[in-house]
Amino acid sequence: MSHIFTVGETILDIIFKDKEPKTARPGGSSFNASITLGRLGAPITFISEMGNDRVGDLILDFMVENGVDADYVARYSEGQSAIALAFLNEKSDAEYQFYKDYPHQRLAVDFPEFASNDLLMFGSFYALNPGIRPRVKLLLEKAQKAGATIVYDPNFRSTHAPERADLIDVIKENMGFASIVRASDEDLVNIFEVDNPDDAWEQIRSLTQVLIYTANANGVYLRTEKLKFRMEVEQIEPLSTIGAGDTFNAGILYGIWRNGYGRRQISELDQSQWEELIGNAIRFSREVCLSYDNYLPLEYAKEVKEKNKK
Repeated sequence: MSHIFTVGETILDIIFKDKEPKTARPGGSSFNASITLGRLGAPITFISEMGNDRVGDLILDFMVENGVDADYVARYSEGQSAIALAFLNEKSDAEYQFYKDYPHQRLAVDFPEFASNDLLMFGSFYALNPGIRPRVKLLLEKAQKAGATIVYDPNFRSTHAPERADLIDVIKENMGFASIVRASDEDLVNIFEVDNPDDAWEQIRSLTQVLIYTANANGVYLRTEKLKFRMEVEQIEPLSTIGAGDTFNAGILYGIWRNGYGRRQISELDQSQWEELIGNAIRFSREVCLSYDNYLPLEYAKEVKEKNKK
């Protein structure tokens, strides 16, 4: 069986709505996807770092409780685990204020050995940060050499737009490592100044095999050299959208893992196969938006596991 790996930051999200704190949840883009995969019973290892402090203990315990392997998580004593205040606006989208105190040496952990049928997901500013970039690139090179399927979510928000000129080459390099780029319409406006899936695909088609373009209520678009289609998204009143994209990513990874698709097969999947993968990802994302969790709710994950046993 293949194994799923994710790499990214860990953070404790303290979530506010209407100026009141509602809850606190361990978070981070790849972390959120990892928790969903762990709850679904998939073999998932999270590669990361956190402080040797009480917040770090809380996050690590949460990983283990939810079935996520923490063998490749570094604990540092210089600095503290990261915290974010997440303020939900009228659309239940989050505006963040971060508190971070990282050590000089980042991601000081040995990397796993990859197999050709494994999956690796990475993304966000974590994969662009100059202080950690050499380690992330080394990990990507190792996974690529082994033949693993690599999924990239740039998660490039407007707050990073002023740094675009300095980061664009690194973003393109990341896309070049990826078999699949899953990016939102907002990401691709901020990166390439394009506002539709066709123009976005023209920008990256020489770099990757697949673009999954998510446009919130306007649907999900797939672009490959052979396929071009759109899938509808059900309209809902969300409580929080914090983990929506992350759980969508988890849905794609889960479907690829369950179906045993390898890197060479990704570009050859037909429309029905992609519709199954994306349909599950949309449903996962919807469930997260109906709660304050950053990941697939436990009861829903249990239902999915039971259904897939049949």
